[in-house]
Amino acid sequence: MNTVYRIGEILDDYCTSCHLLLSHDVSSVVNGEIAKTTCRTCHNTHDYKHARVPKRPAKKEETKQSLMEQVLRNMPQMPAAPPAPLQKPRRDLWAALGRINDKKDATPEGGVK
Repeated sequence: MNTVYRIGEILDDYCTSCHLLLSHDVSSVVNGEIAKTTCRTCHNTHDYKHARVPKRPAKKEETKQSLMEQVLRNMPQMPAAPPAPLQKPRRDLWAALGRINDKKDATPEGGVK
């Protein structure tokens, strides 16, 4: 039994824009076979996919971490950091205050030596 398809008939097909199996209108028929369909949801016209959902490509085993390692592997090496400059000895303000107080205590009551 040959099925006769007519333009405007509604059938299910895989939409290449929506990436879902949805209702479509037959847009063109060539030699009694459906050539193109139009999605009733997004109105995208595409070749007839015979209601077959395409297989997804196999997942790559690469993770974000391994991709980052590849990027870092190809980066030029950083030059060695120069040695840190020597820090100046910090003034001990409490010791200076103590010396000032000691001098005040050593002067006679008149304030002049």
